[in-house]
Amino acid sequence: MLLELSITNLAIIEAVRLSFESGLSVLTGETGAGKSIIVDAVMLLLGGRAAADMVRTGCDSASVEGVFAPPPQVLAQIQPLLEEYGLDDASGQVILRREIQRSRRNICRVNGRAVTLGLLEELGRHLIDIHGQGEHLSLMHVRRHIDFLDHYGGLTGERQAVARAVAELREVRAQLQSLQRDKRELARRVDLLEYQINEIEAADLTEGEDDELRQQRTLLANAEQRLQLAAEIYEALMSSDRDTQPAVDLIGGATEQMGELIALDPALGEESEQLESAYYQLEEIARSVRAYRDEVEFDPEGLAAIEERIELIRGLRRKYGDSIPEILAFGERAREELESISHSEERLEALQTQEASLLQAVASQAQKLSSARREAAQAFGAAVEQELDELNMAQARFIVDVHWEPAEGGVEIEGASYRFDATGIDRVEFLIAPNPGEEPQPLVKIASGGETSRLMLAMKTVLSEIDPVPTLIFDEIDAGIGGRTGDIVGTKLQSLATDHQVFCVTHLAQIARYAGRHYQVTKQVVGERTISVAQLLSGEERVDELAVMLGGAATASNRRSAEELLATAPAS
Repeated sequence: MLLELSITNLAIIEAVRLSFESGLSVLTGETGAGKSIIVDAVMLLLGGRAAADMVRTGCDSASVEGVFAPPPQVLAQIQPLLEEYGLDDASGQVILRREIQRSRRNICRVNGRAVTLGLLEELGRHLIDIHGQGEHLSLMHVRRHIDFLDHYGGLTGERQAVARAVAELREVRAQLQSLQRDKRELARRVDLLEYQINEIEAADLTEGEDDELRQQRTLLANAEQRLQLAAEIYEALMSSDRDTQPAVDLIGGATEQMGELIALDPALGEESEQLESAYYQLEEIARSVRAYRDEVEFDPEGLAAIEERIELIRGLRRKYGDSIPEILAFGERAREELESISHSEERLEALQTQEASLLQAVASQAQKLSSARREAAQAFGAAVEQELDELNMAQARFIVDVHWEPAEGGVEIEGASYRFDATGIDRVEFLIAPNPGEEPQPLVKIASGGETSRLMLAMKTVLSEIDPVPTLIFDEIDAGIGGRTGDIVGTKLQSLATDHQVFCVTHLAQIARYAGRHYQVTKQVVGERTISVAQLLSGEERVDELAVMLGGAATASNRRSAEELLATAPAS
């Protein structure tokens, strides 16, 4: 649910920080006080349009931040997305933030890290649904109607089975399309594959060979310097053709002198042993250096061969991969593709048989799913109409339209071909006829905001048990209705709030009385500037607000009516 909402420098709001709880909350206030700005702020967290003129006059930027505590089932849905982008928070909370810059690009953040607007929108739609005259009406998106119907009918398993069959069919068709390419193109492809395979095989590469070649090249290219250095080392250790004594002779003399010193003072016995050991080690080093010197060879031809081999590998790397393992892997893939093309006729026939079988399987499973959907559609439509009847729309007809669309290359059912996708063969759309004599129309064509909101409330009530979105906001739900219907709407909202966190922007006291928390939004003039302020009401403050909503002023009579409304309202 939404725990906290912070708004800074947005329109006429200077700074508002609201804390929320579960259940039903209402926002009330005069028209133009700033209630819609609060709803607009939440829309910004859902990826809504942001414009520079939304920033408060005299400020460079505005910001909106929402702190959410998603329930376990919602957290499980968004967890992979949070982990993929490194946004996971051990607290289990999700913090969405939108910063609107007057002269720079807007910034979106999730748990303190900058993200794209698309990612903010993707996360937001799992957390909040806004129902009113805005654009964030999930039930107004036709592509989601089939999802709601399947959830209502408990058809997720059957739909997944169809999706698996469709995915397998698409894979087979992709392979068929690959095999059915132009014959000349295949011939050119065969020539290219054979050339690539032969070139890689002729190189006879082994893993790690390039490192060994570079090491050998270094040795051969520096043969003269290696020989000179080895000779100088040996001369320093052993040669007598120098003005100074060799190191071995000097250490040998020191060893003899140490022996004489030990005879006089045995305290240096350990040092004597170390000196004698050093003498023998120097002799051994001298012999090893001499052997190394004698083995150093000048091999220009060998060096040229190594250079040629290194250049060959470099050329292969430019074509086929950044390393020898990648080059060899490329060759293996080329052989597999060549083998596939060589047996393309046999493979083509097998794939065509498999395609026909899968088309039959998809058609059979999709028909069964469609039949179940049509039954669910009847029940869903009747349930929504019953809710609308209680919401003062008794004459409204709600229809779940389930139909098939003819299409070439689709699944064949009773001699006709129909379009299909991972959801099956059904196209699902919710239609509504608010008044008698009107033809049912798509939801997006409904003009009345009040009717739209009440329809959303009816549908949300029916879908409340399976709807995963934890927080619902209803804006202008009371448009065009009176107190009697408002009381029914309030009852529905309170019932819906048992499974969801519900917010309602309303002008009707009959709705507001059902709320567990009541927020008043007012305009104030501070320092010749108008600002919008929101505060949580309690006690007499709430009675006064309900009295104003009932009669325009907090008169004694209106206050008594307000007190009666609160006293008779069921506990929220």
